[in-house]
Amino acid sequence: MRIAVLASGSGTLLDAILNAGIDVELVVADRVCAALDIAADHGVAGQLIERTEFGPSFDRATYSSLVAETLVAAEIELVVMAGFGTVLAEPVHEAFPGRILNTHPALLPSFPGWHGVRDALAYGVKVTGCTVHVATLEVDAGPILAQEAVTVLPSDDEASLHERIKVVERRLYVDTIRSVCADPLLLESQPCERC
Repeated sequence: MRIAVLASGSGTLLDAILNAGIDVELVVADRVCAALDIAADHGVAGQLIERTEFGPSFDRATYSSLVAETLVAAEIELVVMAGFGTVLAEPVHEAFPGRILNTHPALLPSFPGWHGVRDALAYGVKVTGCTVHVATLEVDAGPILAQEAVTVLPSDDEASLHERIKVVERRLYVDTIRSVCADPLLLESQPCERC
């Protein structure tokens, strides 16, 4: 299965994926970031599709079309979001229906959105965790593929809890990607015109 990873930041998830021996064809970033350096260190092609506008004038559909065209040209079959900071619009989801994986630092459907760890702490939960799911147009609302709980310690703040979640997330994401590659029928409930 030809995999592309979309990343925006430090690249720790990407590094975990590559160190696990998962074959990645392409890494796409929306900004200059360490993930592109990690891709290069592993001999994986990296492509910057730079997002230069972050205000209300950002043309999400046009940007998403550029990403979709890049992925289709590389004959990608599975898209793996790994800390990608741009929410993608219809063109990517139409090109890869049911074939985009994402991870989230909370036990969805609880605490969706950008601040899952902060929101879980503010709510006072004793257990949170991470979720691997199929990305859909509605953020953090797609079918859940895997989850694992992480206990909230009395001493936790947002940073310490998030670091402990990331340890679990790296392992769980790698395991889930391997499972999907071994049995693509795990995604069969999602329509896929290209598969």
